[in-house]
Amino acid sequence: MRHRPIAPAQLPPAGIIGLDPDWSRLVHVPGIDGNGRTWHLLDTWATRTDGVVPQLTLLCVHGNPSWSFIWRDLLTQISHSEDDRVRAIAVDQLDMGYSERTGCKRNLATRIDDLCRLSTTLALTGPVITVAHDWGGPVSLGWASRHLDTAGHALDTPSTVPRASEAVSLAGVILTNTAVHQPPSAKAPVLIRLVRSRALLSLITIRTKAFIQGAIEMSRPRLSPQVVDALKAPYRDQSRRTAIADFVTDIPLEPAHESAAVLDRIAADLATMRHIPALLLWGPRDHVFNDLYLHDLERRLPHADVHRFPHAAHFVTEDAEVGNAVLSWLQQFTSREFAAAATEDTSPAVPVMTNRRALADFSHVEPTVQAVVEILPVQRSISFAELAARSEQLASGMAAFGIRPGQRVAVMVTPGIDLALAVYGCWRLGASLVLVDSGLGRIGMQRALQSASPDYLIGIDKALLAATALGWPGRRIAVASRSGFFNRALGIQTNLQALIKLGTGLTPPAFPDADAIAAVVFTSGSTGPSKGVIYRHHQIQAQRDALVSHYEIDTNDRLVAAFAPFALYGPTMGITSVVPAMDVTAPGTLTASALMDAVERVNATLVFASPAALRNVVATGPALSAADKPPGESVRLVLSAGAPVNASILKDTSQLFTKAELRTPYGMTEVLPVADISLTELEKIDEDRTKLPAVDDSDDYGVCVGYPLAGVTLGIDPIDEHGVPGGSMTTQAGILGEILVQAAHACDAYDRLWLTDYRASSPANWHRTGDVGRLDANGRLWIGGRISHVITTRTGPVAPVACEKRMEMLPEVTMATLVGVGPRGAQALVAVIQTTPGLHSCGGAPLELTDRIRHMMASDIDLSAVLIVNQLPVDRRHNSKIDRSAVADWAARVLSGDRVASL
Repeated sequence: MRHRPIAPAQLPPAGIIGLDPDWSRLVHVPGIDGNGRTWHLLDTWATRTDGVVPQLTLLCVHGNPSWSFIWRDLLTQISHSEDDRVRAIAVDQLDMGYSERTGCKRNLATRIDDLCRLSTTLALTGPVITVAHDWGGPVSLGWASRHLDTAGHALDTPSTVPRASEAVSLAGVILTNTAVHQPPSAKAPVLIRLVRSRALLSLITIRTKAFIQGAIEMSRPRLSPQVVDALKAPYRDQSRRTAIADFVTDIPLEPAHESAAVLDRIAADLATMRHIPALLLWGPRDHVFNDLYLHDLERRLPHADVHRFPHAAHFVTEDAEVGNAVLSWLQQFTSREFAAAATEDTSPAVPVMTNRRALADFSHVEPTVQAVVEILPVQRSISFAELAARSEQLASGMAAFGIRPGQRVAVMVTPGIDLALAVYGCWRLGASLVLVDSGLGRIGMQRALQSASPDYLIGIDKALLAATALGWPGRRIAVASRSGFFNRALGIQTNLQALIKLGTGLTPPAFPDADAIAAVVFTSGSTGPSKGVIYRHHQIQAQRDALVSHYEIDTNDRLVAAFAPFALYGPTMGITSVVPAMDVTAPGTLTASALMDAVERVNATLVFASPAALRNVVATGPALSAADKPPGESVRLVLSAGAPVNASILKDTSQLFTKAELRTPYGMTEVLPVADISLTELEKIDEDRTKLPAVDDSDDYGVCVGYPLAGVTLGIDPIDEHGVPGGSMTTQAGILGEILVQAAHACDAYDRLWLTDYRASSPANWHRTGDVGRLDANGRLWIGGRISHVITTRTGPVAPVACEKRMEMLPEVTMATLVGVGPRGAQALVAVIQTTPGLHSCGGAPLELTDRIRHMMASDIDLSAVLIVNQLPVDRRHNSKIDRSAVADWAARVLSGDRVASL
């Protein structure tokens, strides 16, 4: 029998990073193990003597192998909050951290009893929110079950706050990287099964620090030496590590395990907490508590708010802004007079129209009209009558197969008939699409699919091969029938044609409710990590109707969609659509010949293409022969969006479409369209720009994107000298700030990104775009860049786009960006340009070119340097959004004397 050391509780040594020594206290709890035991805990009210009763208490419980130190950032933020009525207590469980070494083995049931006795000794009163990590999850949930307020009182009602004499009640649950159940579809983590073996348990958990080090090693970037030292501090001697092994052996992997029944009861009790606010904060790079455990908790707490920090691992409190997330969440669920950052919101909600035509309802279109036309690999088409019938059959077949409304279905199919069937079959059933653009690249697609966690994946062979090789989630569905060997090798369970056959003759399902989730669409990742954006049916319907109304689209129109996401909208708008012969993952591969072939194929009236696509169309335009490629005279409207569009590109494109109006809508994945401007208006702006050689740019705010569409409301949240929005809203002309949008077709939320969504939707019923810009005196919107790209100089913030557009007016400059080098608040302005190939070498620009560029800038723009690169880094989806962060890093290295190298 292993010797169990006994040692008294003690205070942590001085100098532990981030730990306020005033928080530490030792609390003796009578009755534990007969004589009582002493705990070490951190308490933000440890030195408080004013007799005030906290309005809310956070009870934070660590797991294995850690201690209360992991909650220091949260406690710091609570301590520094403007409101002083929140108390945070972070405990060291007995035999862990700096609490007493009892000499007794403690299992789950014992630890729950321990925590209950501690809270009684502390005389906690009023509402309590538990905050837990790892093994602290089951322990805290066991405590929560015993303190559940069965009346389901909410914190936002002042009358529910108990008086000091009333018993403590559970007010909320916050869980980070923990578990209450082993998902039946997966074995216990290999790491745990390995460590739990008799041969390795003592070696890894007690005799060495390997178990602690293993958890630390998951974090990327690596934790600082000071944090690593602090995490190990209570466990330097092996006599203090016995409970680390105890926790591992207490994991109930076998049904007869002594803690199995207790954990099962805790898991079952979660069903009684569905009226209790819950927040799940997760680090998916955890090799133990991966996304399987997050999804299990989501099923048990379906009302929970969820934020998944994509780069965080086991110690999510170290890897991500957990403290900010918790404080923001508390503002959502505490009374207004208590929430320090709460503001009175008088913004009305955008009314939801529930009587719009369903997305998969084609009854308004002439049945024989072509719905989708394919050019590659062979020319074929499908009529609206066929699309309606087959999408209904597919929906019925999916239902018969077991796919339920609301389940997520990832669709990874080349634009064309098969994609239309998959999309509209899902929408007809009420399944939620997961749309991941292959332009994200392998790593981006991997992260997106892991985040969305689809139940099913419909894919072409290439996608299914990748899904098998990379372990993408979702039961596999092929587009067409495949051999038995192929099906077995890739785990394919059925295919679209088989599902259509299965659904033939069955009663089609009812159209989904307008409030049902229609899609999770991922952003390009060009302005930060790609995010899943949730759209409900009524929001996509409103988006469709906004496009139809603004551009006067009717069933006589025919669309060439050279931008893959837009190809999905043709059928629901009731118009024929075709994707030209191109690589849809690389818009720059579209040629003028391929575009004209597609226009001719359907006698198109509408063309939608990204700026990068149009750039190559213009470049390959001279190869067209008037004899075999007549001008696109049938086209009445050309739209280009997805990134800032130069008027020169639109003007050159107009030479190919001589009778078309050229327009560029502004928007983003979260809300599109927002505003719109024509080539004629852009040319007038550019003409005005060239009139003054050294212009006072009071009227030059960047890129003008025009007037907001009908039903769209804009606001500006002014930024301060640090480039930070202040939290107010104005429509005053000329004020630089973050652009806010309100529209019926704005997205519903971000997927599993609660904190991101909270920040982007404040004030309520508005969407913060992350773009900075201004409104002019005429009510037009001008874009200055992204908030993250604002340069903070000694004289104030500078939005880069206005300067970039000026530089790109020079004939030899093909692309330009303006970045800041140096510390924020004192950054130097550096121009980085890409010139005509072969004209200049990489490095500092010639003096003559530098002088010309400086002469073009406004009087308050003081350029420190002009640098030349061979190729500016751009995003994969649009081929035009510059990675300014990478450029700024490169410029800083060059200016510091490093050898000049290509980006």
